Amino acid sequence: MMHGYGGWRSLMADDSAPRPSLNRQILARVFAYGRPYWRAILIVLGTIAVTSLLGLVPPLLYRELIDNVLPNRDLQRLNLLALGMLGIPIITGVLSVVQRLYSARAGEGIIFDLRQQMYTHLQRMSLRFFTHTKQGEIISRFNSDVVGAQDAITGTIPSILTNSLTLISTLIVMVAIEWRLAILAVSVLPLFLLPAKRIGRILRDIRRQAMEYNADMSNVLSQTLNISGALLVKTFGSQEREAKQFGDANAQVRDIGVRRARVGQLFFMGLSIAGTIGAGLIYWVGGYMVLNDVITTGTIVAFAAYLARLYGPLTSLSSVHTEFIQSLVSFERVFEYLDKPVEIQDAPNAVVLANVQGHIRFDHVWFRYQTTATDTAESASSAPEEDRTPAHERKDDEVLAPVPTRQWALQDLTFTVEPGQLVALVGPSGSGKTTTTYLLPRLYDPTKGAIYLDGVDLRDATQLSVAEQIGMVTQETYLFHDTILANLVYAKPDATQAEVEAACRAANIHDMIMRLPTGYDTLVGERGYRLSGGEKQRLAIARVILKDPRILVLDEATSHLDSQNEAMIQAALEPLFAGRTSIVIAHRLSTVLAADQILVLAEGQVVEQGTHAELLALGGLYTELYKTQFSSTPQAAEPETTFEAMPAPAAL
Repeated sequence: MMHGYGGWRSLMADDSAPRPSLNRQILARVFAYGRPYWRAILIVLGTIAVTSLLGLVPPLLYRELIDNVLPNRDLQRLNLLALGMLGIPIITGVLSVVQRLYSARAGEGIIFDLRQQMYTHLQRMSLRFFTHTKQGEIISRFNSDVVGAQDAITGTIPSILTNSLTLISTLIVMVAIEWRLAILAVSVLPLFLLPAKRIGRILRDIRRQAMEYNADMSNVLSQTLNISGALLVKTFGSQEREAKQFGDANAQVRDIGVRRARVGQLFFMGLSIAGTIGAGLIYWVGGYMVLNDVITTGTIVAFAAYLARLYGPLTSLSSVHTEFIQSLVSFERVFEYLDKPVEIQDAPNAVVLANVQGHIRFDHVWFRYQTTATDTAESASSAPEEDRTPAHERKDDEVLAPVPTRQWALQDLTFTVEPGQLVALVGPSGSGKTTTTYLLPRLYDPTKGAIYLDGVDLRDATQLSVAEQIGMVTQETYLFHDTILANLVYAKPDATQAEVEAACRAANIHDMIMRLPTGYDTLVGERGYRLSGGEKQRLAIARVILKDPRILVLDEATSHLDSQNEAMIQAALEPLFAGRTSIVIAHRLSTVLAADQILVLAEGQVVEQGTHAELLALGGLYTELYKTQFSSTPQAAEPETTFEAMPAPAAL
């Protein structure tokens, strides 16, 4: 399926990476997750053993009934046999409940740990991972793959243990009763085992293909059944086209499911025929032995009962083998994510930045979105200290980026920002302004060169302490599908209501919030779509004001505001800028004029630097930008769709 977002599998870094093979190392890794739950596992193993042994008793009771009790008309022994036949199922049932309880505790605990570990690991991944991985693929790993792993832990593995113990114990008893019939029963084993390996490989490949198709389908759903996707589809009138694309993905899932069922059913049919052949041989030869007084009638009846305990586990183990292989595919796919190297990591002796003044220095910084082994070496050689271990050295695979407009997003970028300065970044689209701001909070690390904050290389500081010092308002404001208050206190979870309201007043959003029926408890909707663009951006500004960082990074922070609201925000930001280092990307003259320093970027390089007056005097690129962007006719006020005009929550 070559959909615009469904046919990128060949371009995805995670699909180009070598996949782990199904070997003892994978199995050992799977079982290692069970160590914290060893007590529950021991209880499960104990109940499995007792249940399997109890299951051996009924056929012996049948033989005793037929060979001794009935011919001798022994009423007392008949009563004891009846109690035994009644008591064993009851005891077995109670043990099964205990087994299931502790199996669930261990299995669910293991899956909780696995899912939590994967989520925590992905939270540590750099921004590069999320820009190159489909959202539906990530969701599929958490849903389909983790559930598949869960089935292995809570269902497949206990089934293997139960059937293995049942098979072994049954064989021992059958040999003890009549070794010749036991050999005859075992002679059909090749009919069970030979197809299992071949079918297991086929079903494993089918399972992996099914997971990939499910990931494709999840990706279509995640991209078209959200606010942004639905808006795009509707405005372009593409509902039928998208329905067809989803139908293609859905059909792949359907077809692979049908193929899986067909192969599995053929396999089970073959096992059933093999079991029937074995039972027929036992009855034929056993009957002949009874007629010749070699064995008793009770013995052949007991053997017939044991056949179910022999061939049943054999059939289950043959199918469980294939199911276990398929389940391990789920573990493979989860481990693929867990094994992805974390590109941005804290150094072994990383320092905690405290009492930051806000002195920033970019020292010959080079950066490109596509990283290679060459970049790793270059990054290592550019490190100031010999013992530095850049994050790139921990990367084993090449990370594929979207086709860049140029090889280097930033080239030999060098500049200094003094504490408390307001620095404006200007330049044509694609000049590297946003990339520059992404490097400051370590969303990426430089390919070469270094960035210093108060003289400390950012790679030598803890990521948490860097994040605590920096507040960002990006071009695209992201809000959680939650209340206004919850989105605001995300910046400061312990903020008081008074602090929240003060931040909102500073961002000129408090009065609008108070006009809403439920005020700060109003739901903003998916990605904040119940708010206008300007309202969302003012909330984002209020959120960063509430954080009260030492360094501000504003990327087009007023781009969605009309002239009147922009003036109010600018007035609110002036006291916020005071005493803080601020880096602002702006296309509006008001922000540029307020800057202590203007950096003009082009092709990832600083081509001009100075104040507004100094740059105008140069008559270079800044002058051209000023004439085309800043000195143009003031823009008309942007018509804002207010919150009150949006649908009520029940209509969303």
